[in-house]
Amino acid sequence: MSEIRIRREHDLGLDEARKLALKWAEEAERRFGMDCTVVEGEYSDTVEFSRSGVKGQLVVAADHFDLQAKLGFLLGAFSKTIETEIEKNLDDLLGARQALAKAPKAPAGNGAAKKVAAKKNGNAARKKA
Repeated sequence: MSEIRIRREHDLGLDEARKLALKWAEEAERRFGMDCTVVEGEYSDTVEFSRSGVKGQLVVAADHFDLQAKLGFLLGAFSKTIETEIEKNLDDLLGARQALAKAPKAPAGNGAAKKVAAKKNGNAARKKA
């Protein structure tokens, strides 16, 4: 069994990190058929993800993301490729978020903020810890 560990430091704060993690979980479900569950905590959240041959978690804190995944025998042969893809995905999300933070703010509109409805087997499910 292969193991992947990835840690990324950030300065987003917990609220923004949560939004980013939810987006990551939704993309993992859509692109890779993962089952994802978000467990919210007071100081950090955990995104638990799994599918055939993969099981892991992404710890979401105010100042870092810490991903740990275990790959089954068949996927273990592709562990470097999978690790590279996960790193690219996290870095792209963090880069996009940091670019938005540096961009000038648009004037406030009248539209209501869109809230993602959490449904298991469709969108990342949310649970309070």
